[in-house]
Formats: sequence, C-alpha cells, structure tokens
Amino acid sequence: MESSDAELDLQRSVQAVLRELSPQAPALQSNQGMWRWSLHKKVERDPGKSPVLVRILLRELEKAESEDLRHVIIPLLHTLLYVLTKATGITEELYRRTYNFCTRLLTLPAPYCTVALDCAIRLKTETAVPGTLYQRLVIAEQNLTNELYPYQERVFLFVDPELVSPSVCSALLLEIEAAQVQQTPEACMRHVVSHALQAALGDACHASTLQSKLKACPRRALECYFHAVVAAVEQMASEPNPSREGHLERLEEIYCGLLGPAAAARGRCCGDPLQDPQPSIPLPSPHISFHLWTDEEQLWKELVLFLRPRSQLRLSADLEALDLQGLWPDRELARASMLSTDSGIERDLPMGADELPVPGSPEMERAGLQRKGGIKKRVWPADILMPACWDGPQGLHRRTGLPSGDGGMLPGVSRLHTARVLVLGDDRMLGRLAQAYHCLRKRETQKFCLTPRLSLQLYYIPVLAPEEPATSRHSELRELAAFLGRADPWYQNTVNTLCPAIHKLAEMPPSLDTSRTVDPFILDVITYYVRMGTQPIYFQIYTVKIFRDLSQGPAEDIFLTELKVDVQDSRLPKDGFSPRRKGAAEGPGAELSICYQKALLSHRAQVVTGSLRATGLVLKALPTSDTDGLGPPQAPHSAAPITDHTCLNVSVTEVVKSSNLAGRSFSTVTNTFRMATIQIQSQDQRLLTLLLDKDGRRTYRDVVRIEVAPCPEPCSGTHKSRASWVGSHQPAEAEGTRAKPKPLLMPINTFSGIVQ
Repeated sequence: MESSDAELDLQRSVQAVLRELSPQAPALQSNQGMWRWSLHKKVERDPGKSPVLVRILLRELEKAESEDLRHVIIPLLHTLLYVLTKATGITEELYRRTYNFCTRLLTLPAPYCTVALDCAIRLKTETAVPGTLYQRLVIAEQNLTNELYPYQERVFLFVDPELVSPSVCSALLLEIEAAQVQQTPEACMRHVVSHALQAALGDACHASTLQSKLKACPRRALECYFHAVVAAVEQMASEPNPSREGHLERLEEIYCGLLGPAAAARGRCCGDPLQDPQPSIPLPSPHISFHLWTDEEQLWKELVLFLRPRSQLRLSADLEALDLQGLWPDRELARASMLSTDSGIERDLPMGADELPVPGSPEMERAGLQRKGGIKKRVWPADILMPACWDGPQGLHRRTGLPSGDGGMLPGVSRLHTARVLVLGDDRMLGRLAQAYHCLRKRETQKFCLTPRLSLQLYYIPVLAPEEPATSRHSELRELAAFLGRADPWYQNTVNTLCPAIHKLAEMPPSLDTSRTVDPFILDVITYYVRMGTQPIYFQIYTVKIFRDLSQGPAEDIFLTELKVDVQDSRLPKDGFSPRRKGAAEGPGAELSICYQKALLSHRAQVVTGSLRATGLVLKALPTSDTDGLGPPQAPHSAAPITDHTCLNVSVTEVVKSSNLAGRSFSTVTNTFRMATIQIQSQDQRLLTLLLDKDGRRTYRDVVRIEVAPCPEPCSGTHKSRASWVGSHQPAEAEGTRAKPKPLLMPINTFSGIVQ
C-alpha cells in the first residue's frame, strides 16, 4: 500500500511538471519551476523511490514518443538523467531501457538528437560501471586530487553591484557559503566511496554500517579507500568492453576491507530485511566563487588564477607577470605551414632520415597512401606552450572517455579545467560580458593562451531590480532572457522564473542557526542549470566604429543586443563640419546619410544608399517576436552559414514634412528593415549620441559617423600573412570564393539550444 501511495505521489508531481510545459498553461505562475525541484527533493530524501521515479519518467517518455509530444522530451530526459546520476539501486534493465530510448531519438532532428546523443554516451558507461557519473561529477566539481581523473571545474558567479541590489548579493553569498561549509574534502570522499559501493552492490551493501565506518576512518585511511574506489571505477570505465561482473568483484574486495569478511559475506548471502531504510547520499553542490564585477579584466584574471596550479599561486601585484615562463603569443602557436619544394615523386626523395620501412610491414602499407613532403605540422616542445606542471598525462582524453581528437587543441595539451561563468543581471550585464569575452579572445592572440587548456562555458540568469515594475522598461531590459525562453521552453520554466524567488530570498532575514537543515532552492536551481545546461545558443557580437572627427581615426566598441542612436540638440561649428545640403528644411532630427548591406536569403551582397531626416535609430540584434525567427543559429564556431544568417533589425524614426494652409508641419513614422552592415553619417551640424546595450555607462556623445558590422574573431588576424601569400598566387577569378573572416559568437548555455 505504501509503495503504491509513493508511486501515485511521484506520478502527480511528474504530471504537474508536464502541465507547466503545456502551451495552454498560464505564462506566469507563482510556483512555476518549483515542481521539478520538489520532485528531485522527494527522491533525495528517500533514495528508495528512485527506481520508481525512473520507471514513471521512462513511461512518460515512451508516451511522448508515440504521441509525438516533442516539447516534453528534452525536459523529461534531463530530469531522468539527473535522477540516474544521484541514484543507487537502479537495475541494469532500467539502464538499458533508458539507453535504448535515447538511441531511438537519434533519428529526430536537432536539438533532440543532440541531447539524446549526450545522454546515451553518459548512460553507456553508467550501465556497465554504475556510479561513474556521480564519481566524476564530485571529483571535478570539488577539485579532489586524483591522477586517473584529474579534471577540475569551478562555477564563477559574477554580479554587477550597480545593477543588482546589495541585499540580493548578500543573500546569494550567504546561501552559497552556508551550503559549502559542510562540503569538506573528507565528506566528499566519503560520499564518493559510499555511492560507488551502494551502486555496485545494491541490497548486499549495509549502507548505514558503511557510512558509520567511513566517518570513523582517519584521513589517511579514507584517502586510501577513495583512491582505490576511483581506480576501480575509472580503470573499468576505460575498458573497450567493460564488464559489470568484473567491476562488482573489485568493489567487493574494497567493501570487505572496510567492514570485514564476515559482514560482507552476510550481506552478500541474504541481506538484512529488517535493516533501516537506505540513507541518503547527497550530491554536493559545485564549488561556486562569488564575484562583484568591478574591473573589465576581472574575468581574465579569475580564469588565469583558476588555471594555474595551486603550487604557483604566489603572484605579483601586477598580473602582467603571468605572461612569463616562455608563454608564446597565440600567433606563434598557430599551425606552421612550410612551402614544399619536392616534386611529389617518392623516388626523388633523398634517402637517409626518411628511410622507407620494411616492405610488407603496416608502416609500408600506410606510407603507400601518403604523399611525402607537402604541408607539415610543426611539433612544438611541451615546455614551450606552458610550464611542464600544467600538462596532463599523455592519452588522458582517450582513457577517460573524452574526445581524443585535438580539434582546436594544441599538441601535447589536455583540457583539464572547465570554467562555468554564470552572470546575474539584465541585458546591460550581458553587454559587459560580451565586452569581457571579446577582450579575452583578443588578449589570447597577443599574450596568453587560455582556450586550448580551458573549457569556458557561459550561463545567464536574468535578475531585474525589484523597484522596476513590469513596464516597458522592465521588458526592454530582459529581451535576451525572453529570447532564450522562446528558444528553450525548459529554460523558460526553470531559469526565467527564478527572479521573484531571488528577491524573496533577499527580503528574508538571515538565519544564524547553522545546525538547522535548510533546502536552498536558489542554489539547487543554479546547480541544476550549470550541470544540465550543456547546449549553447550562439549570439553574434557586433563592432561599432565611432568617429568624432572625420580627420582622425575612430574609436571602437562592441555591443550584443542593442545600439541606440539619438540626434543631439547641440551643433558643431560650420568650419568643423561638412556643409549642409542645399534646400534642407529646418525641423526636428537631422539629415542622415545611410549606407547599408541588405540581409537577403539569397546571401547576395546588395548595397543600398540613401539619405533621410530622422530623430533616431535603434539597431537590435535579437528578433522581436517568434514571427521574426529565432535569430542566431545553434551551431559551433566553425559552421559556415552563421555569417549568412546574421542580421540586425533597424528601426528608423523618420521625419516626414507636410505642407498645408497653416504652413509646414512635421510628423514621424517608424520604418523597419534588416541589414548585415550599416554606415550612418550626419549631413548637417547635428551630432549623434550612442547608447550601447541599454547601459548608461556606455554612452558616446558628439559623434559624427558610425560604422556597424559583425565582429570578426580576433584570432583571424594571425593568419593574415598566410592568407596574403595564398592570395598572391591565386588566379583573379578565385577572389570571390576567398574565405570570409569567422564571426565572433558568444555562446550562452541552455538545456536544449533552439527548439524548432
């Protein structure tokens, strides 16, 4: 009876989550986002319910597949994978059913197949070696030292103190610190050992006795058990065909060493039907560092400090000292091309160092398929790239199941660190993040190379000031959050509804009783987001050249969401400005000369030039509604069609002159068009004011001319010498097919990417 009641309770909670995802559900509910959290809390407090919840979620997924209810597939998949990561006692049959379901989803279009493939890869190892996902997650997030799995992760929470109230900052900091006080390295190692043994042994494991024994272990003995368990799990997971039976035997030996042979044999024979319910093994929240964003280079500094080994944290006051130890600029680390002077015929090659292998050997067979000479890749010494202590062990990616191809990696370099940068605020904060991201990419090409060794993941939680009611100003500052919510319904349900809860937390008096267990809702949602939000949506960054004097060079800045242009009332002296056009009527606004390249589906370059009188322009990088499409594509940096689909939506407030018996009058009309690049210049003595990303701190006054275009990758300049040499040897007709510079796209992680 109790089991049926528990199943009905879980079923009702799952249905409540599905109702929130229904298109007919109210847009804003006071408890929206709480059902998923409460569902996970139920199985966390009673781990015995985990298999029941897995069966319910699988049943709902199979129902959604048969009825083609695709809008619930990704949320249910994420919920199911999160339960499987934390649970113990899941049967092999449930693992295989989940894995088979994920493989069936691979026939669906993106993003369903992308999310399903990610889940299937994780489940394949978890099925053979239970507890792998939990162990790797805790080791990486808590920075537990281990040679077999040396990966490290950290969450950087950035808040702009000028945009977020001090009460919100204090409340978030207190909640983070309260949760991390109890997460000592010893406690995390006990969780890893206990979870691995319970997941493998199942009912044969005396969980309460095991946890009591681990708590009584001294630090040195606990470390020995921890490293033994990690070695058993990682070595079995690295096998081409891992055996669940072999894994069970190795963990039984560790279990016997902890509790003794008699207790282990008694549990293996029959278990204890009267033993207490299975105690809960918490999944510690990740290590989160809280930062008030006050410096433009703060992001770069924090990433460098995270990347450096703990033994080298003694830094000078000037962080330029970090560019030491033989670190070469990125342009020197680029792929080195050498001009081949051979004829391409093997018999013309000199014998000696390139002596051919023995005929009939595998090397000879491979050599027959290769051309000698040609473009060669320079092998860089390991100590040239970074200090030797920064290098990971050879073959690390292959052994731990991560991608073995280097892709954008440098020879001999392993990505051991993952930085998850989470920003709180509105569109103004995202504008600052885009500035920091652009400076980071630009700095790497000159002094320091982070990207090959660091996986940078960006996250965003919208938080608006409570004193701003739900007015037009309120909606203007959360345009990117609204876009993410339209693109990913699970992001809308889980993240976009977090702002009221954060303000409610800030209004609550701080609790000084640390002995009382409190469920931190805000921290749990942040943890769920940074763990399960693995699918990025890419946003084009735009560069704007600002001319205050046409005889001098321009200033440059970038923006992410919006550029607003207003006409000032002030004028320039006539001798310092271009002459006004004859016959130009006095009135509101200014006479503007506009030259832009239209954004066409055919991708042809069509330039339009004209002049008009206007009071201002607004350039938006995001579509204003679903009818405008979902904007930036969900694709990596190397995808070719990105630049073709990039466009700005321009709204011009044009001044229309009309004549009647009462005289001349002026009215305004708003015209909207799409373009890829644009140049704007004032033709009379009126100057312009620019506002970037709605941030009053990023205002430019007394502007004569602006030029807006997609911002290219800063590293594309490192290939100019090679491109110029190739261009000088190409025929004239090939100039039109020359590769365009790659655009600089800023990824923001969501749960599914763009759901078409």
